[in-house]
This record gives sequence, structure tokens and C-alpha cells, in this order.
Amino acid sequence: MSQEVTCINKNNRASAYERITHIGWRGKKITVQQAIEDINKTRDSYYVQQGTHKVYLMVAERNGVEYVKTENDGDTPDNLLSLPECP
Repeated sequence: MSQEVTCINKNNRASAYERITHIGWRGKKITVQQAIEDINKTRDSYYVQQGTHKVYLMVAERNGVEYVKTENDGDTPDNLLSLPECP
């Protein structure tokens, strides 16, 4: 079952590829590493709602670092970075 991501937690790194540490929804959050493992098992694990469309998260790699981004982001995780902070 897919889960809609509604918030994130970030660290202070300048690199967008290493900035997101957690993703979350309705009172729950998980580490990006856990999200990467879930996505590698089931591609449609998580999504961000963009209007009436679901945009699924995918695993990408930059400079040897795996991170999550939405499918239509091009090269940066902007859709995720624009989400509010998780409590």
C-alpha cells in the first residue's frame, strides 16, 4: 500500500541530496534509509500529492550517496524539500 508523504525533516547540509533525513505522514516518520529500503522492495511505496496526481518517490544516487526524490523532479528533490517540517 502506498503512503502519502506530507512532511520531512532536514539537516543543515548544503547539499540537497543529503539534506532530507526523515519523511513522514499522519503522526509517523521514518528515516530516509528506511524509505530507500522500502522503495527498493516496492517501487510504489511513497508518494507526494501534486494537485490531482500522485508523484512517487524513487531512489537516486549522487556522488555515491543514495537519496529519495520524486519521479518528475529532474535532478533535485525539490518537491520533497518544499514540504513542511515533521514534528
